[in-house]
Amino acid sequence: MWKNDKELFQLMRTRLFTAVVGDILDTLGYLHQFVSPAIKPLHPDMVVAGRAMPVLEADVYEQRSTSGRTAIGEKPFGIMFEALDSLQEDEVYITTGSSLRYALWGGLMSTRAMHLHAAGAVLDGFVRDSAEILELGLPTFSQGTYAQDQGPRGKVIDFRVPIEFHGVGVKPGDIVYGDRDGLLIIPREIEGEAISLALEKVTTESDVRRAIKDGMSTVEAFDKFGVM
Repeated sequence: MWKNDKELFQLMRTRLFTAVVGDILDTLGYLHQFVSPAIKPLHPDMVVAGRAMPVLEADVYEQRSTSGRTAIGEKPFGIMFEALDSLQEDEVYITTGSSLRYALWGGLMSTRAMHLHAAGAVLDGFVRDSAEILELGLPTFSQGTYAQDQGPRGKVIDFRVPIEFHGVGVKPGDIVYGDRDGLLIIPREIEGEAISLALEKVTTESDVRRAIKDGMSTVEAFDKFGVM
């Protein structure tokens, strides 16, 4: 049904939705793939589908470390710019590890991500420059908006490493998929089966919808089609 990632993510954006994919992951025994409902799209119509590029953040309390013990400590923002510049086509910048004291993403970062043809940004925290991001149209999911700067408060300390995002493990290359109803992580090792079954389920649910509109009871529909 798809030959490459570009075709896969286009299918996910146009034919699927998180509820049906989440249902399939449940049937495959992956019961904890949705992240917290606190993570919402900046605009309800935004859909993100792409490969995870995990980024690890940490709080700091000075822009440049006075200890002089680490190279990262000496750099404002840590290695955030290196992480951002490493984004590849159809990847999602997904980050966690910080407190909620500052924004993790903004307009200039979105501009760079768009130039690199990234799929979006998912932040366990806040974004700023929201009007600019909305104008750019980059799919962005977060806990909301807050303008306070990251510079003297947080640093990126690593990227392209496994992270845990609201209790869900995320490895580089896993699929990050989100819409207005939620955001979930699809492990790479089961993505083919999960997406194929989700596409089948969408077709079956269309048959169920027609049958119910024609008067079939929900009990009969479930007995016949096996889904609701």
